[in-house]
Amino acid sequence: MKKIKYISCSALLAISVVSLSSCAVGKTYKSPGTDTTVFRNYETGSDTTSIADMPWDEFFTDSYLKELISEGLRNNFDMQIAMERIRASEANLMKAKAAFFPSVSLVGDVNHNRTSDGVSGKDVLGYSATDYSLGISASWELDVWRKLHSQKKADWTSLQSVYAYRNVVQTSLISNIATSYYSLLALDEQLRITKETVIVLEKNVETMQALKDAGMVTGAAIEQSKALLHNTQVEVPELENQINELENSICLLLGKVPQSIDRSSIVIQQVPEKLEAGIPVHLLGRRPDIRQAEYDFMSAFELTNVARANMYPSISLTSGSIGFVSASISDFFKPEKLAVNLLGGITQPIFSQRKLKTQLEVSKAQQEEARINFEKTVLNATVEVSDILYGFNSSVKKNISRISQIESLHNAVSFTQELLLADEANYTEVLTAEQNLLNAKINQVNDKLEQLQYHVNLYR
Repeated sequence: MKKIKYISCSALLAISVVSLSSCAVGKTYKSPGTDTTVFRNYETGSDTTSIADMPWDEFFTDSYLKELISEGLRNNFDMQIAMERIRASEANLMKAKAAFFPSVSLVGDVNHNRTSDGVSGKDVLGYSATDYSLGISASWELDVWRKLHSQKKADWTSLQSVYAYRNVVQTSLISNIATSYYSLLALDEQLRITKETVIVLEKNVETMQALKDAGMVTGAAIEQSKALLHNTQVEVPELENQINELENSICLLLGKVPQSIDRSSIVIQQVPEKLEAGIPVHLLGRRPDIRQAEYDFMSAFELTNVARANMYPSISLTSGSIGFVSASISDFFKPEKLAVNLLGGITQPIFSQRKLKTQLEVSKAQQEEARINFEKTVLNATVEVSDILYGFNSSVKKNISRISQIESLHNAVSFTQELLLADEANYTEVLTAEQNLLNAKINQVNDKLEQLQYHVNLYR
C-alpha cells in the first residue's frame, strides 16, 4: 500500500509540474536588425533585387573561372575544415534535442550480505543473503522553465553560425579565386604589351643606328634607345615570375600541386557600367559575416535564458527500478518478482557558492559582447560596401580619359618619329613618347583589373 500511495503522489507531482510547462522564465529573442538605409554617395532605388541574389555561377560568366571555383569548392582545405565544424555542431544539436527524452539504462545488480549472530558471538559472519536484480532505470527532467528549450535553440543558432561561417569561407574562397584569376589575366596582358613594346623598341634601335650612320643623330641617341629597350626587356622575366607565383597561389586555393592554369583573356571580360547593390538593408542582410554575428548574438541570448532558468527548481521523474528482484536465480523471472519504483523529485538551488549567479552575470556580459560585435560587423560592412561602390564609380570615370590618352600618345609617337626623320625633333622626344605610351597601356589594363576587383569585392 505504501508503494502504491507513493506512486500516486509521484503521478500527482508529474501532473502538477506539467501544468507549469508554459511558465518560461527566459526572455523572447528580438533581432537587433540592420538599421542601415543608405550607402554614402550612392543613390538606391526601391528595387529589392541585387547581385546578392545571384548564385556565384551566374555572377561569374568566364567558363575557365567557373571551373576553377568549382574545383576550389570541392578541394579547398579551409572548406573541408568548415564542413567538419558543421558536423560537430550538428552532433551537438542532436544531443540538445535528445535532452527532451528520458535517459534509459539497463541495470543489473548482485547484493551479497553477511552478518554475525549478534548475541553469542560464536557465528561470526555466519549468516548470509544474496539478492539478484535486473531491470531498466529511466530519468526524465521536465522542461518546466524551458531551460532545455533554450539550450536547444542555443545549439541550433550555433549550428546556423557555423553554416554562416561556412558561407564566409566559401564566399572568401570564391572571391580570392576570382581576384587571383583576374590578376593573372592582367599580368598576361601586361606581358603581351611589354613583349610587343620590346619588338617596337628593337626596331627603334635599328632606326637610330641608321640615322647615326646618316649623321642625323649622335651615339647618345643609340645608347638612350638601347637603355629604354633593356629597361623594358627586364620587365619580361619579372612579369613571368609574377605569373608563375600567382598560378601557384591559385593552385593552393584549389588544393592541388603547382601547375599551369587554363584561362581566357582580360580583353574579353565584361565590366558592368554600374554595380547594382539594391536596397542596403537587403544587401547587408545577405552578408554571411553579418548573419554569423547575429547567430552568435542569438546563441548568447539563449544561453542567458539557460543561466537564468538554472536558478529555478529542477523537477525530474526517476524510475529507480523497473524489473525483477529475487533471492535466487531459479525463480528470477516469475511475475511475483516484478518490482516497480517511481520517484519524483524537485531541487531548488539555495547556496551554490555563487556559481549560478556568476554564470548568469557572465552570460549577460557575453550576450552584450555579442550584440556589440554584431553592430560593429554591420557598420564595418556598410563602410566596405560604400567604399566599393564609390571606388568602382570613380574607376569607371577614368575609362574615357584613358582611351583618349592612349590615342593621343599613339599619335605622339607617330608624329615624333616622323619629325625625327625630318630632323625636326630630337631622339629624347621619341623615347619619351614611347615610354609614356607603354605606361598608359599598362595603366589601362590596371584600370580594368581594378574594376573587375571592385565587382568581386561587392560580391564578397
